[in-house]
Amino acid sequence: MLVGYMRVSSADDRQTVDLQRDALLAAGVDARHIYTDKASGTRDDRAGLKACLAYLDEGDTLVVWKLDRLGRSLPHLLSIIADFKTRGIAFRSLTEQMDTATPHGELLFSLFGALAQYERALTRERVMAGLAAAKRRGRQGGRPPAIDAEKMEAINAALAGGASKAAVCRNFGIARSTLIGSLRRVGWTALDKP
Repeated sequence: MLVGYMRVSSADDRQTVDLQRDALLAAGVDARHIYTDKASGTRDDRAGLKACLAYLDEGDTLVVWKLDRLGRSLPHLLSIIADFKTRGIAFRSLTEQMDTATPHGELLFSLFGALAQYERALTRERVMAGLAAAKRRGRQGGRPPAIDAEKMEAINAALAGGASKAAVCRNFGIARSTLIGSLRRVGWTALDKP
């Protein structure tokens, strides 16, 4: 069965789905099986897309007017298509003339997947190089400690003196989860005490 999905970015009447609807109907999609969203493509909570993805079943084909109507980014689009592949669902984009049911369409999506993986590897490489350069300059990356060293010494002394974690949290004005995380980082061994 052919199932259609359309999206426009604004919820007001400045943008309509008429062009997309006409293209989907011309491609053979039944009007009863077209899902619509009027929301930015960057949003994760598109109700029409969620309903569409839940409705699709093995052997179905999702048809969109253009690739950018479906995914918010190339990795997001590829994850949707990878999910389709495991579920036995085909995908067709009318404007780009892509159809994953054909060898040509499958090749193009494989290339897109390789490019997305390459982009992730380059990003990771740049982050690691930046962290190494900062470390050479004496800076350490990552989130700063929630409790400074002086306060941590006082907390250790209080706990060693028999104070409870609840009392330490009240006296030092810190959350219990922050205290537990900080104690774990410094290797405090009595974490099971109240």
